[in-house]
Amino acid sequence: MSLWEKYSAVRSHSVLICSKLQKEDYVVQPVVDVSPPKWHLGHTTWFFETFILIPNAFAYQPFNPDYNYVFNSYYENIGARVIRTDRGNLSRPTVDDVFHYRAYVDEAMQKYLPGLSDPTVLELVELGLNHEQQHQELLWYDIKYILGHNPLFPEYDADNIESGLVSTAEGWTDFNEGVYEVGYQGDQFHFDNELGRHKVYIQNFSIATQLVSNEEYLAFIKAGGYQDFNLWHAEAWDWVNTNDITAPMYWYEVDGLWHRYSLSGLEPLKPDEPVSHISYYEAAAFAQWKGMRLPTEFEWEVASGKFDWGKLWEWTESAYLPYPGFSKAAGALGEYNGKFMVNQKVLRGASVATPAGHSRNTYRNFFHPNLRWMFSGIRLAK
Repeated sequence: MSLWEKYSAVRSHSVLICSKLQKEDYVVQPVVDVSPPKWHLGHTTWFFETFILIPNAFAYQPFNPDYNYVFNSYYENIGARVIRTDRGNLSRPTVDDVFHYRAYVDEAMQKYLPGLSDPTVLELVELGLNHEQQHQELLWYDIKYILGHNPLFPEYDADNIESGLVSTAEGWTDFNEGVYEVGYQGDQFHFDNELGRHKVYIQNFSIATQLVSNEEYLAFIKAGGYQDFNLWHAEAWDWVNTNDITAPMYWYEVDGLWHRYSLSGLEPLKPDEPVSHISYYEAAAFAQWKGMRLPTEFEWEVASGKFDWGKLWEWTESAYLPYPGFSKAAGALGEYNGKFMVNQKVLRGASVATPAGHSRNTYRNFFHPNLRWMFSGIRLAK
């Protein structure tokens, strides 16, 4: 596959994800963590224009100079930007304008890529493609949130990424204490936060070979798990009470029966599905209730060859911190991961929303512990 073909395939997939939406769906921002789908489509285009075409493509003219302000996300080095909470206020540029923008940049990239040989720029293109794949996953999160918080609970499509999610039979795998190596090793694409590979000492541990199911989590709810402060971190207990949390996101009790919103619409809760859209706070409280714990990210990586992963991102007990020898790149691209290494927890694996070819057992996802709109679940350890 040529570089242009790879580029075209990634770019087309973003459009495909949005293909079931109505135009009104493209502009909604219900909460700060959710960006309008229109913004994702524009921001991923801005990345290629800003970091590749403007500095490297001869005589390239930006589609609209004002788009740098509109579609910059958090790159302080690149200049001022619309604050995150205001992305949903952007009635202009229109959805059609954004698609014209994508076509304009794609046409310029089609002309530019065939003659590209500079290894530094080739690395930027690869980063841009992986960046767009990250936003493809975010698109799924945000689309589900937009539709799942609409009082009509509209269906995205009957055939969707959540179809066929099933929790496997219960089992455990054991590991002996010792020194293990973790971190990325190889010559394929990886993010800087996966480096450098280093040794860690791990105590004896056991890890579940399956994710916690809806049925198991429902038992926690029925046992009064959300009312027992003994199970929760202090900050988590404040979160439960301040936000009146009584169940996972997208769970609704209707006439005494539990339902769950999926991309197929509102449906009766399926007991054998893995519980999803769980915060770290809830994952840790559930583990406490079971008399167990969450694995560390290093335990998870060491054990990952012994169980199936990739259905849901899995919370770990590890804070998001730099590995030994980590250093940020100079300039805007140094803002990609390093500046977020505070007050966040690591999730490992991948999810049904992760694009094909975008997962590694060394991939370090990270979110604040209260968030749960992503496709996240629970794997226990002891």
